[in-house]
Parts: sequence; C-alpha cells; structure tokens
Amino acid sequence: MLRLQAFPGRLVIALFLCLSIGAGGAAVAAEQGEAGYRAVTTADSAIPVDQLRLMLKPLTTDELAVEADAWLALLKAKVQEISDAELGVRRKREEIAKVKETAAAAEEAKEEVLQSRPAEEAQLLEKKAEEARAAAEAEEKRRTALVEGIGTLRNERTGLLDRLEVVLKEYELKGGDPASYRKYMTAVSGVTVDVTDASAAWLTVKGWLTSEAGGLRWLKNIALFVVTLLAFWILSTIVGKVVAKALDVSKRLTALLRHFLVTGIRRAILVVGFVMALSALEINVGPILAVIGAAGFIVAFALQGTLSNFASGIMILLYRPFDVGDAVEVGGVSGTVKSMNLVSTQINTSDNKMIVVPNNSIWGNVITNITGSDVRRVDMTFGIGYADDVAKAQSIMESIVSSHPMVLKEPQPVVKLHELGESSVNFICRPWVKTADYWSVYWDVTRSVKEQFDAQGVSIPFPQRDVHIYQENAGA
Repeated sequence: MLRLQAFPGRLVIALFLCLSIGAGGAAVAAEQGEAGYRAVTTADSAIPVDQLRLMLKPLTTDELAVEADAWLALLKAKVQEISDAELGVRRKREEIAKVKETAAAAEEAKEEVLQSRPAEEAQLLEKKAEEARAAAEAEEKRRTALVEGIGTLRNERTGLLDRLEVVLKEYELKGGDPASYRKYMTAVSGVTVDVTDASAAWLTVKGWLTSEAGGLRWLKNIALFVVTLLAFWILSTIVGKVVAKALDVSKRLTALLRHFLVTGIRRAILVVGFVMALSALEINVGPILAVIGAAGFIVAFALQGTLSNFASGIMILLYRPFDVGDAVEVGGVSGTVKSMNLVSTQINTSDNKMIVVPNNSIWGNVITNITGSDVRRVDMTFGIGYADDVAKAQSIMESIVSSHPMVLKEPQPVVKLHELGESSVNFICRPWVKTADYWSVYWDVTRSVKEQFDAQGVSIPFPQRDVHIYQENAGA
C-alpha cells in the first residue's frame, strides 16, 4: 500500500519534467521574431540588470518586442513550475492525511484485537501502524522540501519579473505598448498562501520573509524609502535657510514674497523627494503623475473661485501693496496683516479678532496701506467759540505741537483756522510724526489742547439749538 501511495509523487516529478521541457521549447520558439531576429538577452536568465540595460539600448522596437516575448516565455515557464509545485504540495497533503487515517485505523484495530484476539495479531497491527506513521513522517518531510523549493522558484520568478520590466521600460520608451505584458506580470506576481494548511502557510511566509527577493528585498526598499524622505527633508531645510539668507539681502522683496519663495522651494524639493522615494518602493510613478495631471485638470474647473484667489495672491506678492505687520484697510476689513498665503490673507483687527480675507476680495477692491510709509500726518480738528480770541487759540495749539517730542520738525506742522461752523470756529491741526507714533501723538495733543483751553479760558462749544415759545391769546 505504501509503494502505491508513493507512486503519485513520482508521477508529479515526471509531470514536472515534461512541463519544463515543453515550457523550454516554448521559450526557444519565442526567441525568434517574425523578421528572423533571435533574442540574445535570454541566454543568461540571471544576467545583471545593469548589463541587460546596456544590451537593450541599441535594439529597435521590433527587436525589443522579440526580447520581451522571450522573457515572457521564461516567466511563463517559471510560473508553470510554481503552479505544478503548489499542486504537488496539495496532493502531498492529501496523501499524508490518508496515511494518518490509516495509522489511526490501525491503532483502533489494535485496541480491539487486544481484547478479543491473540497477541500476535495485535503485534502485526502495531507494526503496520508504526509503518504508516513512518510513511507519514517521510511524506511530511518531502512536502516540506517541496514547499521550500517553491520559495526558491518564487525568487527565480521575481528575478525574471525584474528583467522583463527592464525590457518593457525600454520597449515603452521607444514607442511600444507593454500593457498586455504588464497585465500578465501583475496576474502572476505575488505569493499565494493556503490558509487551510497551517504548516505550509507558515513555511511560505517564513520563506518569503527570509528570501532575498521577498522580505529582505522589501525591508531594503522600505529603509531606502525612509532614508530618501529624510534626506530630502534635510536638503529642503538647508536649501530653505540658504535661500532665506540670500533673499534677506534684497531690500525690494517683501516678507510675504520671501516667505512664499522659501516655502515654495522647500515644498518642491519635498515633492521631488517623495516621488523618488516611491520609486524606491518599486512603484511606477509615471501612471501616478498622469493621474495627478488629469485630476488637476478636473479640479481646476471645480475650484475656479479658489484659482481666482490663487491668481490674486500671486499678483499681491508681485506688486507688494502691503507686507506682514502693515496696518491696512482691505476688503472692508481694517487691521494688521498677520500672514498670507496664495489663497487668503489673515488680518488681526484692533480688538484682536483674526479675520481671513480671500485674496480675490483684496485685489479686486481698493487697498489702503495705513503704515505703508515711515512718516504720517495726524489730522485733528478743534473748535472754539465765536466770542473767543482766535490768535490766542492758535498760539496755544502751535505751542503744544511744537513742544511735543514725537512731532517732526520737517515737514512742518500746520495749524490754521479752517472754517466757520454752525456752532464753532474750527481749526485744523496737522503735525507730522513717525508712523509708529501716530496714535500716541493724536491722544497726547488732544488731551493737551483740552487742558490748555480750559486753563486759559478758551471755550470749546458744542452744538446747541435755541427754542423760542410764542403764546397766542385765545380771543385774538
């Protein structure tokens, strides 16, 4: 019975040989194209990738198609070997299960014989049970060896996939269409784990983790991915600092534009680094970039308002109507510019509210930069009564303005009688100050004028209305 059970294993081996010979013949047939060109790069299926690239450089599109077919035939043959080996593992598992059932049946029969039959017959059954267990152990070892052999075959398949991908890249670069090849490669790549067979699944996972073409390769790729990202992050930081120092020399660039340029350069370097890091994970970034381009075209229509803000942000950066820290009136909002990006501007109001204004609202309306110049004029108006001394009032205001330490001598301050109002004679008082001192001077001068007018008997009238009441006699 044991010899009969071993027979399927030999049948599987014979089947391997037949299929390998047939696949080899197919590979040879694929090496010759329609024009008589024969594939030359498949002579050594383990050829180094860099050497393969050099051999492919002079080939035409038609010749590359022949090379791709030849490598595809080798890949197909290897996939067939893997499939046959996996089929053999499953059959081995079934054989082992049958042998174990036989051993279990012999054990049960032995127990029954010990109770009703002679000891010789029980010993015979014990011997058969031991033989069945030994056969099961032997088959288990063969199955383990077969599973480990599948790991080796998968490594060889990975090598063929890598080399076929090199051929397809060159083929695509010269105008060929590798879509059908890549679909087949995607379909036959990867590792299939039979979760119903715990021991085989563990051996498969363990073999993949410890193989050069499996876990070790991906560990190296992930490490390279992380190192690439880290290197480009460090590079972006260094370049950003260098660019910032270089831009600080220019007096014509605003802080907003400097921040935009530094941030844009850093982010561009990070994007390039991320794309290169993806290639380290063996991800084809070409289709990803194509998808991003198509998506960007669609998003452009969906976000027209945002793009308008983006364009307005660029115009603000180029024409520099204001900078960070300037006091402005834009888009119906008054306050200090806190920060800006290409979409919006953050303004901090005098009562400490943070308001985000779209750049389109800013650029499409009047922009008032209150602190755009280093020097500002403080415009104030003071009124006196019609009965007061005009010269005395003007002298008081001129004295207050000229004695204030923050008022500039040039341009000279102006104090003039401006108009005759309904209730008062109005003077304009216009000293020049540094922009940072505007409100200090405004408040100081206003307070001093009130105090001096009160001290020297100059009145400050307020609007008033006289009401006259006329009484008429009832008999009139």
